[in-house]
Amino acid sequence: MKHLFLLLLSFIFCACSGQHPKINGVSFVGAPNEITAATIDPIVNVNANWAAVMPFGFIKSLDTPKIVFNMDRQWWGERRDGAKKTIELLQNREINVMLKPHIWVWHGEFTGDIDMISEEDWKTLEKSYEKFIMFYAELAEEMNTPIFCIGTELHTFVQKRTDFWSQLIPKIKTVYKGKLTYAENWDQYTKVPFWDQLDYIGIDAYFPLSQSKTPNVEELKKGWQKHKNAIVTLHTKIKKQVLFTEYGYRSVYNTAKEPWDSNRLEGNIDLQGQENALTAIYQEFWNEPWFAGGFLWKWYHNHSEVGGADNNRFTIQNKPSEQLIKEFYSINQ
Repeated sequence: MKHLFLLLLSFIFCACSGQHPKINGVSFVGAPNEITAATIDPIVNVNANWAAVMPFGFIKSLDTPKIVFNMDRQWWGERRDGAKKTIELLQNREINVMLKPHIWVWHGEFTGDIDMISEEDWKTLEKSYEKFIMFYAELAEEMNTPIFCIGTELHTFVQKRTDFWSQLIPKIKTVYKGKLTYAENWDQYTKVPFWDQLDYIGIDAYFPLSQSKTPNVEELKKGWQKHKNAIVTLHTKIKKQVLFTEYGYRSVYNTAKEPWDSNRLEGNIDLQGQENALTAIYQEFWNEPWFAGGFLWKWYHNHSEVGGADNNRFTIQNKPSEQLIKEFYSINQ
């Protein structure tokens, strides 16, 4: 618990300096079936003051130009009705919401590699994506969510079709009056051409930090320095706050080597590595005035049935890191 004490001590200044409360968020995974108010209790218990709600659209392959969404065969929490009810339940507990629509490519292929084979297909995709994102921008406005995320990890689409995105953002602003961000992957965020049109620089912060099996906090903080310097450089240029639209670590050995790796594997459980990596990210970022906060990846509705000491996935639920989050998130309330 020594590192937890040091973590809390290091944020006394932050809590007393008059800074705005950070976004202490969780990424709330859409539930298969309708949830109740009791589902929100564990989020309140870890002192989260924000949650990302994530409806989904689907495409069949990386070169398919049509997005399908809001279908009956989707999970309840991935559709409009489920997202709306989830937002209501969170807001009833005074938890702010970032509505963050995602695209899922069948077979789990990476959305950043979505790429059309013809100009005609690109035009079709653009029309389809605009329909998808405007549909949820209208929901974000209806529910008065403070932040709307206009896309997640779509770097090929973003970099190849810059004119589309530059025209899409003003259209979104005609129906949604809150703050906007976009969630780009850790290795592509410097190449987004429209940060100046948004309110936050959004980064999915799965930066590689260490090759060690169980890296300690100081090693992880050292691993952050080159990445942090690059983030500060972009912030200084764009003059927008930085938001970690996703951050998190698996409870697995080598958790900071390739933090984006979500492949299924058995065993190799390392609860300490997860705890150390989260401690390091908090110490490095949450006290910075240019840093808005972040959304922990990821949080499930069925709290009592997920996570635990034999789980090596991203969730902190029912692991030592849950207590770490509870203590840390309590500081900036």
